[in-house]
Order: sequence, then structure tokens, then C-alpha cells
Amino acid sequence: MGNLPISAFIITKNEERCIGDAIDSISNIASEIIIVDSGSEDSTCEIAQQKGAKVISNEWLGYGPQKRFAEEQCKYDWLLNLDADEVLSPNLQDEIVELFFNTYPSLSMYRIKVKTVYAFHRKPRLLAEYNNVIRLYNRTINRFPDHPTWDAIIPNSEDQVGQLNGDCLHHSSPGIGHYAEKFNRYTTLQAAEQKLKPYWILVVRLLFGFPLDFIKAYMLKRHITGGIYGFILSVSYAYSRFLKNAKMMEKHLNQGVKKN
Repeated sequence: MGNLPISAFIITKNEERCIGDAIDSISNIASEIIIVDSGSEDSTCEIAQQKGAKVISNEWLGYGPQKRFAEEQCKYDWLLNLDADEVLSPNLQDEIVELFFNTYPSLSMYRIKVKTVYAFHRKPRLLAEYNNVIRLYNRTINRFPDHPTWDAIIPNSEDQVGQLNGDCLHHSSPGIGHYAEKFNRYTTLQAAEQKLKPYWILVVRLLFGFPLDFIKAYMLKRHITGGIYGFILSVSYAYSRFLKNAKMMEKHLNQGVKKN
């Protein structure tokens, strides 16, 4: 393990595909690595333990609550959060080491660029999209929200947030089947937990949203640079949005049946 005053944590379930690489990318940084597992049936926990991580079992609480539970298991106040399919680039590892060199960071939280890497690829495509999110932070200042579907740290208005420049590589899916299963589960959770939108808005989104969401993914998220696979993922993204609205529409229809 590293010797920086950082606790790294990862929440997992059946993540044997990437968990080893994720842990390797933080093992020279964090003084402890905490894995909070919610019932893996593959070799996730065994791999994590072999890599020197501490594995704690905890039933699934939702994205935000599970990460808050993980935060509470950590020894240090400076926390580094990764998803189980994310790997810090060597440049980002060096940047974090430099940040803590001889002192504590001057700011209380830092954004990291989490950049998508396609299945069957080892590095991001040209102009790959990324999420610029707070993943390195002091938990005495801010924490993950207690929300089942929202797991992004939101800084307060007075907070100063630093920016790290190295990439965190997100190996989000081994293929389309995995991607489809993932967004099917997530859209079910979104439809159940998020505020139900008015009926007419859902009708408009179901009728006209698909092409707009495709354009958003293909052009704004720049999947256009990903060739035919980028086209496939853009269609899949648009369908996931359609599916969430369809599941919300079912709630309206179910309420109508109950009233009758």
C-alpha cells in the first residue's frame, strides 16, 4: 500500500472483470483500500483480498447510501473514490502524489476527469467524453449524498474545488449485453425513486425524445468519433432514456388502474 494519508474506497457487486486493475492503480497512493461488497457471486472479493484491500460485506442500500456507508469505514479523512471499473492513469497517480508531497492539499476537494474507454479498447477514443466529478475530497467538508440513485458530490457555494488533469479511465462495459442489463436495472431504480413527471411530459418524451437523445450521445458526447461502435452506443443511450420514461409512464397507468 501507499503511504499517503488517503483512504480509497470502492463499492462492488460481481466486478471481477476490472477490480484487480482498479486496486492496482491506487495501491501506491492510498494507505488503505476499502471494498464494500453487496453480495458478489464471482471472484470479486477474493481478488480484492489478494490485492491487499479490506473487504466489508453490506447489503445494497442504493448508490448514495452505500457510498456513505463506505466513507464511514475509512480510517483517514481524505478519501479517494473509484468505481470498480475505473483505473487511474499513471499521470493521475503522479499528480495525486505530488498534491500531497510534504503537506496536505490546499483545497478540500478535487475534480477528476472520468473518461470512457470502449469495450475491446485499451485507451479512450479520439475526443472521448468524460464526466468531471469530485472523487478526491476531505469528508469533514463534504460527503456523498444520501440518495439511492444520485451519487455525485455537490460542492457548497463557498467551496473551492480543485481540478486534476490526469485521466481516470472508465472501462464501463465488456459489451452491449452488459450495458443493456445495466441500464435496465438503473432505469427501474430511477423510475421507482425519482419524482414522477406529469403524464403529458412523458408522452412528449416518448414520442419525440429518442432522436434528440441519440443526437446528444452521438454529437455532444462525441460517440461520432467511435465508428460503428459509437453509433451502437448512441442508439443504446437513447433507448435507455426511452426505457426510463416508459417505466415512469407505467406508474401513471398503474395508478389509473388502481383508481378504477
